[in-house]
Amino acid sequence: MGLAASRQGLHVLACGVACLLAAEAITPGPHSAGPQDVQLNVGQAQGSVSYSVPLKRRRRQAVSFTEQGSLRSSTRLRKRAPQREQSHSSASQASEYYGILQLGTPPQEFEVVFDTGSGNLIIPSTACGSDACKIHRRFNSSASRTAVDVAFAEKPDDQVKPNGDRDVVTITFGTGEISGVFMKDHICLGDICTHGNFISVTEETEQPFSLVPFDGIFGLGLPQMSQAPHFNVLDCMIRDKVLKKNLFSVFLAADDRDESEISFGELKAERMADQLFWVPVSNPGYWQVEMEDVAIGDKLQGLCSGKCQAAVDTGTSLLAGPSDVVRTLTQRLGVKEDCSNFNELPELGFVMGGHTLKLTPEDYVDRDGRTCSLSLMTMDVPPPKGPLFIFGDPLLRKYYTVYDRENLQVGFAVAAQPRPSDVKA
Repeated sequence: MGLAASRQGLHVLACGVACLLAAEAITPGPHSAGPQDVQLNVGQAQGSVSYSVPLKRRRRQAVSFTEQGSLRSSTRLRKRAPQREQSHSSASQASEYYGILQLGTPPQEFEVVFDTGSGNLIIPSTACGSDACKIHRRFNSSASRTAVDVAFAEKPDDQVKPNGDRDVVTITFGTGEISGVFMKDHICLGDICTHGNFISVTEETEQPFSLVPFDGIFGLGLPQMSQAPHFNVLDCMIRDKVLKKNLFSVFLAADDRDESEISFGELKAERMADQLFWVPVSNPGYWQVEMEDVAIGDKLQGLCSGKCQAAVDTGTSLLAGPSDVVRTLTQRLGVKEDCSNFNELPELGFVMGGHTLKLTPEDYVDRDGRTCSLSLMTMDVPPPKGPLFIFGDPLLRKYYTVYDRENLQVGFAVAAQPRPSDVKA
């Protein structure tokens, strides 16, 4: 979907920010920048490979998105304008998984969140003087001989002309925002390299970005979530034929006895405790699938009139769903704050594709010392994307997930964690 179309999508940052993105019009303004004459030449000596990126995990306190008030945020394009004051608002921390990406020639290394709930690669630049930028690694385009300043989002090969205009994008989150310009360069994950467009951040607010350990965001949503199709790095890899298979897979370790990873170009049988099953993507943009119902124990709850939708999102730390459904589930599950009924709580299941994704109380209840709370928050996503459930970390630690770009489907299998699991999907 291009900028001329209305682009809306739910983007849940791993730093605990829920965002509903919507494109707005381009407005004119002056900007001048020097040109970059270097042409990209990636993948000449590459074959189709696979590579697994180890993921670091940092625990943090989860945030309830309903506390943010409005979930609406925006993505807008404008010409370069004078720097404006940053907005500051509250944010708290939840759980994040992040790994290493290389950008430019010679490569500059960054730690990024791999986020299936967004569609752009966003990296801070040395042009960003914000305090939040300064505490992170920043991309120095002058030090990369393959970096290209891109003038306009819809024209990936148009370089910025001397004293010429260029687009500036601002992405506003629930608790802050970033602004940036468009660039093109080499992008590498281990042995997998491509060239593609990304957002080079020139401004960002202190919160939430000063609170997170990672430098940037690697959006792995489908092209409808990207600024323009050529901003979708996964599709750039497929275009350059660098992946052994046109898919990626995610394993999130349940504890520190194993290492979390995201694997590009392959799925790993050793990460699965049972057989993988596939569910087709129902509405491209998110990795969104159709859900038939919700179960408590073995009993279907009849909460999906027609069909429910669920987005599989590596960038959110909890489960989420429409407020009316979440209120009903909260009442029926009856999790007591003092944990006194924890051992009697039933399984919670999500029914799709003839299978049930089952979560035990250990999976869907957050235990903090003597306090228990349901790891399920309310999030009302408006049509046409919503109503929508979000499958975040609690489900992704229980289930190994595979994202098949070629066949537009999501695969699920019980994850092979260090301790045995008796759950079968």
